Amino acid sequence: MTDTITSRCEAKGLRMTEQRRTIAQVLEEATDHPDVEELYARASARDDRISIATIYRTVKLFEEAGILDRLEFGDGRARYEDAERDHHDHLIDMQSGEVIEFVDPEIEALQEKIAAKLGYRLKGHRLELYGVPLKKP
Repeated sequence: MTDTITSRCEAKGLRMTEQRRTIAQVLEEATDHPDVEELYARASARDDRISIATIYRTVKLFEEAGILDRLEFGDGRARYEDAERDHHDHLIDMQSGEVIEFVDPEIEALQEKIAAKLGYRLKGHRLELYGVPLKKP
């Protein structure tokens, strides 16, 4: 992915206000999967004129435009990530809520094999694993 959220929004004809640009920059810099409250905290730290309503409207707009992916990990919070990021899967720590991204070639190959066995060519998937840390002896 070489382009930015802002450039993809502009390419789709979305009007990019100063506040939307700030929100896009916060999303571009995110290394985690922020929810609306976290996006609000980060964006309003840069521009105190940004309201939480603006965050809600903007993430909905970006999601509908295919710019953001909405992720729900069973904790009641919708989280967001750039829809153009390289493919990865998620492991969710059920105790801490931490979301760990991973790619495993064996899992990818197995999914392709299963799809082919069932008569399909895989076009995409989402894998979410939920777990708790192993107790150390």
